[in-house]
Amino acid sequence: MVFDASGSSSPATAPPSGNPLGVILTRGFARQVLLGRWFTVFASLLIMAASGATYIFGSYSGTLKSSLGYDQRTLNTVSFFKDLGANLGVFSGLINEVTPPWVVLAMGAGMNLFGYLMVYLAVSGHTSRPPLWLVCLYFFVGANSQSFANTGALVTCVKNFPESRGVVLGILKGFVGLSGAVYTQLYLALYGGDDAESLILLIAWLPAAVSVVFVHTIRYMPYPRRRRGGGGQETSSDPFFCFLYLSIALACFLLVMIVVQKQVTFSRDAYGVAAAPPLILLLMPLCVVVKQEYKIFRERQLDAALRAADPTPPTITVVDDAGGAGAGAGAPPSSSVLQMSAAATDGTTTKKTEQHPAAPTPTPTSSSCLGSFGKCVRTMFRPPARGEDYTILQALVSVDMLVLFVATICGVGGTLTAIDNMGQIGESLGYPSKSINTFVSLISIWNYAGRVTAGYASEALLVRYRVPRPVLLTGVLVLACAGHVLIALGVPQSLYAASVVIGFCFGAQWPLVFAIISEVFGLKYYSTLHNFGGMASPVGSYILNVRVAGRLYDAAAARQHNVGGGGKHERLCLGVECYKRSFLIITAATVAGALVSLVLVWRTWRFYRGDIYARFRDGDGAEGSGKDGCLPVDRRGAGEEEMEREKAEAEAAANGRKA
Repeated sequence: MVFDASGSSSPATAPPSGNPLGVILTRGFARQVLLGRWFTVFASLLIMAASGATYIFGSYSGTLKSSLGYDQRTLNTVSFFKDLGANLGVFSGLINEVTPPWVVLAMGAGMNLFGYLMVYLAVSGHTSRPPLWLVCLYFFVGANSQSFANTGALVTCVKNFPESRGVVLGILKGFVGLSGAVYTQLYLALYGGDDAESLILLIAWLPAAVSVVFVHTIRYMPYPRRRRGGGGQETSSDPFFCFLYLSIALACFLLVMIVVQKQVTFSRDAYGVAAAPPLILLLMPLCVVVKQEYKIFRERQLDAALRAADPTPPTITVVDDAGGAGAGAGAPPSSSVLQMSAAATDGTTTKKTEQHPAAPTPTPTSSSCLGSFGKCVRTMFRPPARGEDYTILQALVSVDMLVLFVATICGVGGTLTAIDNMGQIGESLGYPSKSINTFVSLISIWNYAGRVTAGYASEALLVRYRVPRPVLLTGVLVLACAGHVLIALGVPQSLYAASVVIGFCFGAQWPLVFAIISEVFGLKYYSTLHNFGGMASPVGSYILNVRVAGRLYDAAAARQHNVGGGGKHERLCLGVECYKRSFLIITAATVAGALVSLVLVWRTWRFYRGDIYARFRDGDGAEGSGKDGCLPVDRRGAGEEEMEREKAEAEAAANGRKA
């Protein structure tokens, strides 16, 4: 069986030279950009930057509370359903399995528009006051659109760049973290910042509009054929670092504007001017995309010139041991041999042989649950070694998952409670509305910083010094306690520092938790286990936000007999006592979570002190090592290549072929 694999190793013939601007301005190049995989990344960055509306709930929660006459416990119940919708990604995942990404994005846009638009109509008085269950449903639908955007855009980019999945996840999640500060700047520019109802309207139409605009540019693309002599520009990781630098510039600018806008009173026009640089920085990745597509264009010109110089294409011959050509008697049973040969210009021939053993038949002790459910249940308490592929049941009943889930409930639940109640916390401590918006923006920026820092720093410490990720998770939980204590004590002007700590710790926990899940339980069922880990957020929010913070706030407000702007049904609490007991309890819960995470450190210490990525470097268990139909990309050094060549020659000789 012979396949044509065009390409050549002949000396490079200079491609046709031309003016880059003349190439970029052509219709054909514009089509290449719009249909390329890098424009998919650019579109995904904008979609993710617009999909973080759940993080600015604190900016309009006060208006929601007063206009609908809610007490704090009722408001926290609404917040719980918002968090539940944002973290329940099972529906979007199942839909994405049977439909293209544009269907998922279109559904998410419709859900976002419907959910938040109905909330806006209820808050603004355009409709009669809806019952509580209906408001919770509106928020659940609107927030659940965030999971549709994650599935449609983020998962597509990961599959288009399987060798850069960590970088892809980091940069896209980072833009989600910045979305709150971006929304604040746009809200100030478009509506002046004095009408929170308009902010609800903004988060209703803007994410839907962005998804609709780019809905047909988000799609799966076949992985490009490996070029002779190394990887190509289509899958280079260099543009992702450019995206990272632009996101850092965006975060720094937003941080400066937050500080300046706190010190200086801006006019409506000044807010409009201040919103222009963030928009420019959000669009600047398009320049990176155009530059990268031009490199791809030149690369294709070079490949065409090489093919023209050496029209004889190499061949890939798949040899089966059962009567196939070249199958020797020494070939191992149940295996196939992939032999690739290419003619060079000097007349020499290079041969490279790789053997791929056939996939084993699933057994009752394997990680597959596709067979009998009873067999899967019987093996659920006999998990494989850490790092191997667990089944879903094996992972869910494992002690490691239970410990990680409890620690995440305590950590994420506490920080999310602070984020969702930031508006009421600022109001109770006497901060003006402009400062409350500042807190929300600071949380958004430091949420981004936490995600990026935790992802890159934990990877560097793990690779260089074998520092287990659970150790860093414990450190993040301890740091979060400082932010909770600042809120509980109500020290003057301390809410600025508390918002920074809370935002950073909330963002830092997610990359660590998701990375630990992938490393301990394997990647085979990672999408399901990833969503299960995310469910710790609404569970923690319900326990610490609804049952603790909401109830204690209402009790403190009842003792003060204050009535808010929403009428007699709204209980208003002023002073440090409103949230003091709540956040002392949250601090104790976070300390307990840190102690629980130390159990995970102890259980996984030996695992992380070993080389947990060895099996992927060896090609065992790595996606893209032939299982997905793509040739594995060789990333070995020169010495390893020589050893591999000698091994291949020995195997070829053993199989009766000339190496």
